[in-house]
Amino acid sequence: MKAIWNDTILAESDDVIFLEGNAYFPYNSIKEEYFQESSTTTLCPWKGKASYMSVIVKGKTNSNCAWYYQKPSFLAKKIKERIAFWNGVTIE
Repeated sequence: MKAIWNDTILAESDDVIFLEGNAYFPYNSIKEEYFQESSTTTLCPWKGKASYMSVIVKGKTNSNCAWYYQKPSFLAKKIKERIAFWNGVTIE
């Protein structure tokens, strides 16, 4: 599977986990040169604290379009070291 934005592959893997309709790619499958840490965080009642990343491709920025759980709860342990996308990033 591939995560694509602005005609560019951001992540690619055959090992994708789906949770709540979101595709979680292994963190080591992302093309790190496009990613920038964000200060944005959110709290999910059952997964824990999510941290966000923005993507910069061809001079355009997609702010906070990727998220991950650095220390997911026990119930969400299968998404540890994985990253998911939204905000215009397509999954194919």
